[in-house]
Amino acid sequence: MNTTPYDPRFLQGVVFFNDCEFFEAHESWEDLWADDQSPSRTFFQGLIQVAVCLHHFGNGNIRGARKLYHSSRKYLEPYRPFREGVDLEKLLRELEDCCREILAAEEDFPDIEIDPERIPEIHLQSQGSDAPG
Repeated sequence: MNTTPYDPRFLQGVVFFNDCEFFEAHESWEDLWADDQSPSRTFFQGLIQVAVCLHHFGNGNIRGARKLYHSSRKYLEPYRPFREGVDLEKLLRELEDCCREILAAEEDFPDIEIDPERIPEIHLQSQGSDAPG
């Protein structure tokens, strides 16, 4: 269980993410990831990739969004159900719902726009909810 306060860079990334400023969220979390030398740094890498997936999707880079969708899930799976107060079950479910059309599209460059109503948000839970790891 993590009992230390959240790193301000983590919190700033969450604010950026929830404001749909995905590139800025990526930047904030990447700074944190670079400083974290523990094995759990892949959690931050997964969040970074979720943010970049949504950034690409919003900018029409569907191939990039698909690729980062899959890699973000790979990085975050080991930390389910919770990590750093993030409900990963909910985040990954909402990400899948948001990306459903691009995942189902068969062409390489489909003309699909992100649905603002389906963009996931991160609402932090108490830190006592973290899974070990």
